[in-house]
Amino acid sequence: MRGQVDGRTLRAEARRENRRSAILEAALRTFGEKGFHQTTVADIIQAAGIARGTFYLYFEGKSAIFLELLDRLLVELRASIVGVDRKEGAPPLSVQLDTIVHRVLRTVADNRLLSTIIIREAVGLGDEVDVRLRLFYQKLLRYIRLALEEGRRVGLLRPIDTEVAAICVLGSVKQLMEQYVMAEDDHFDVDRAALAVLDFNLHGLLPSG
Repeated sequence: MRGQVDGRTLRAEARRENRRSAILEAALRTFGEKGFHQTTVADIIQAAGIARGTFYLYFEGKSAIFLELLDRLLVELRASIVGVDRKEGAPPLSVQLDTIVHRVLRTVADNRLLSTIIIREAVGLGDEVDVRLRLFYQKLLRYIRLALEEGRRVGLLRPIDTEVAAICVLGSVKQLMEQYVMAEDDHFDVDRAALAVLDFNLHGLLPSG
């Protein structure tokens, strides 16, 4: 009997999770088609094919949905950022940086619709969205700064202002993300982009020597 009860509970939880995911996917599509500000709860309900009462069993409103979508994206992005490996035999700093930039850009590419909404409608999405994005970029900026400081310490980089340089690196990555999601062409070579942005930031424009 207990096994039957547990089985029913698990199936009910699975149905709830599937319904929640379906609402999130419908909301994301609708945000992408109409824009966050123009989308109403009624639009999401229609896209998800559910009753209004069902919608409010899962979410308080469209802002709550957007915050959950954003949190899921930021979890993926944060997972791509690891500390600088200083152990003997670790990959060169330039390789570590390239790996991080590659992972960030790949995550953006894999979540293009949501990334596009965030960038296109960055103003006015709300204080909670601003706080979440700011905390993520602060973590990424700190990683870049620490990586540059390590590069300077081991002699890979010339003496530079690592705080300002880190801001410049982050700025170029963010601009590349924006250009990608705003472009109509779906083709995006993540490998080439990651290498190019690191090559520019590490070596500049002038020929070596």
